[in-house]
Order: sequence, then C-alpha cells, then structure tokens
Amino acid sequence: MERAAISPSLSQNYLLCPSRAFTTSLHSFSSTRNLSPSSSSIKLQHSSSSSSSSVSSKFINGGNSLTQCNAVLSNSSSRDVSELADIDWDNIGFGLKQTDYMYVMKCDLDGEFSNGGLQRFGNIEVSPSAGVLNYGQGLFEGMKAYRKEDGKNILLFRPEENAIRMRNGAERMCMPAPTVEQFVEAVKATVLANKRWVLNDILLFPGYAKETTKNYVLLMMSCFQIPPAGKGSLYIRPLLMGTGAILGLAPAPEYTFLVYVSPVGNYFKEGVAINLIVESEFHRATPGGTGGVKTIGNYAAVLKAQSIAKAKGYSDVLYLDCVYKRYLEEVSSCNIFIVKDNVISTPEIKGTILPGITRKSIMDVAISQGLQVEERNVTVDELLEADEVFCTGTAVVVSPVGSITYKDKRVSYGEGSFGPISKQLYTVLTSLQMGLSEDKMKWTVNLS
Repeated sequence: MERAAISPSLSQNYLLCPSRAFTTSLHSFSSTRNLSPSSSSIKLQHSSSSSSSSVSSKFINGGNSLTQCNAVLSNSSSRDVSELADIDWDNIGFGLKQTDYMYVMKCDLDGEFSNGGLQRFGNIEVSPSAGVLNYGQGLFEGMKAYRKEDGKNILLFRPEENAIRMRNGAERMCMPAPTVEQFVEAVKATVLANKRWVLNDILLFPGYAKETTKNYVLLMMSCFQIPPAGKGSLYIRPLLMGTGAILGLAPAPEYTFLVYVSPVGNYFKEGVAINLIVESEFHRATPGGTGGVKTIGNYAAVLKAQSIAKAKGYSDVLYLDCVYKRYLEEVSSCNIFIVKDNVISTPEIKGTILPGITRKSIMDVAISQGLQVEERNVTVDELLEADEVFCTGTAVVVSPVGSITYKDKRVSYGEGSFGPISKQLYTVLTSLQMGLSEDKMKWTVNLS
C-alpha cells in the first residue's frame, strides 16, 4: 500500500490520498507552476510503520474504479494527527453511520436547560414510562454541515432557523426547549467534535499565490473527486425528548436535548429526478393538529402510505388536504413546488404543512433572482399541468420531480433531470451552503 508523508511545513489538518495517476498529475502541475519543494513539498514513499496515524479514504482513481489509500501525516514533533474518516461516498446512501461524539443536555419541566456537554456516541438510558415512549412527546430537527473548498472551514446553514422552529414546536407539544443560543452552540460543538466526518478535506499550499492554490484545488478535485460532486454532507440531527417517567397522560417531568451527526449521501436512491404518487386516502395532517411542527408522530403516520408507494416503485408520496382532497400539501419528508410560465407556486403554510427552512430559503433565493413566487392553495390539476415540479428539504436539498402519478394518470416532467428554474435555484442555494459564492443573505455560520 502506497503512503504519503507530508512535510512539516504543511499543516497536519490538511489531508491527502495519493495515487499513481495523481502523482503524475502533481509532478506535471508542479513543473508548470514552479512549486519549490524547499518551501512546501509532498513526498511519496513506501512505509510500513504501524506507529504512524493513518487516514483512510475512498476516491475515484482517474475517474474509473474506486481505490482505497492511506495517507500518513507526520511532523518533526510527532504530535497527534487528525484522521479523516473512511467513507465510500459512492455507496453511503442516506443511512446512519456511527460517528464519534454526541451532545446531551437536560432540564426538568419547569426549569431551564443546564449546561450540556459532549460524550461518546452511544445508546442512552430512559425509563420504560418515559413520555417520549408512551405519548410521543418528542421533536427533531434536520441540518447539514459542509466543508468549504479551502479545506479548513466548515459551514452551517441557518442554524438559528432550526432553533426557532424547535422552540415553536416545543410550545405546541408542552415541552421546554433550549434557547436559540444553546441550540446553536450545541450544534457547533457536535460538528467540530466530529469534523473528521465532514467531507471535502482539501490540501492547500500555504504561502503560494491564490491563483496557484485555486488551480491546485481544481486539479486535486479532478484527480480525486473526494467526494464525487453532490454525493455527501454531514447530516445533523437535534432531538428534544420527554425522557422523564410518566404514567398518566401529562407532560413528562424531565427533558433531554441531544445532537448527533452522520455522514450521508443522496436521500433518494434514484439520484436526481424522483417519481411521486399522489395519495388521496391516507392523510399526513389535519387542521388544528400538529402537521405544522416537526414532531416525531407526524413521520410515523406516513410510513404506511410510503411503504405501499415504494413497493410499487415510487420514490415517495405526495399528500393532499384532508378536507377537499384536491389541494397539495407536502411530500412525506419535504415541501413541494410547481413552476408554470416561470411563476413558482407552493402550498401556503396554514398549520398542516411543515414550514421548511429550505422551502423558505428557496423562496428568498427565487425572489433575489427576480422570479415571481406565490404561496397559495395549489390544486392537483395545476400540478399535472405544471412545466416543472420540485421538492425541497434539508435531506433532499432541491430534488426535481421526474413524474407524478395521480389515480390512473402519469405525467412526466422534462427529461428526468432539473428544469431551468429548479436548476437555477439549486445552483444558487448550494453555492451559498458550500461557501462557493458570496453569502449576501448572511445565512451561513462559519466554523474554523
């Protein structure tokens, strides 16, 4: 196995996995860019040392097969070396991969959350009569962290919005909630403690011109594709649960706020475009219920219809309102948009639809791009006549809909990929989330 020792002049936080193909490319690049090995160098060598800390990673070798390599980072003082997690971004999917740490904080019913802390990721102990187990008193949030292409900084996207939504949900569910500041600090601490699981560690040359560094990054991404574009991020799951023991129907006497993370790939296995079926018998929410908050019971309630749909080959279910059965509400785990004659429409928030943060962001991005956006009742007939349809959510980001099936009618959109409007919105949003464009919205939080 080929290993690379990186000279002490390079920061040990910068990680690299070389391959034979990359060695040739790097040599060519160094020659044309005049990189001096005396100031910053990369040396390839064979090593069998078991005392060196190693980093395993998956990458595309020359754009063909997956190859696993190990990079050994060393310096003269033999200090501890950060490790990059071993992740096969091509096959990770959207499932739990155990990471290193989680954050836990507790409070009683009438009190305030005390200072929490990090602990190793693992099982938690709760009473069989815990409120969350017996009466479903629980909420969760979904967020993502991205590593910027400079390799050093990690970005969170609008974490205050998630904190506010959790607080609103907690009020509806008779639960105390962390302050916005407590929520955000807990998320920051958890992400930084698990930073080796955040994708896109890129090695830079300190001391070289910006253009040289930029060209090297592009070369490295071309040779390595670590990870392949659009295939991963660090998913963040904050939870708020009634963990105190309670037998009678009442709010739990104690609550636990917990944050854990997992690297994830695409939410839908299909890849880009998804295929939805409109559900007219099962309903996700009712007026006056809890459809507008991110409580755990809302998601258990959609599993039956979702399972039936997936067994028939559909990606997910699109729900209609339960009163008239003709107005769009949302998909099991994301919001829905339609585009007709360059006008973007989405169901209005009225208590039965989750106020998605990606939904809100896409609307703001669309307006900033000079597009017309409407929040209103959208009929299923309008859906079938739309030029484009797409979904939004933290997990799905912006996912174009390739087809809609309603009763016995199937309608296809585009050619199984993004339409012009959804592509424009996706590009602007993800560029902001990943730090590839100037954040004029002031939405991202930078973690060094």
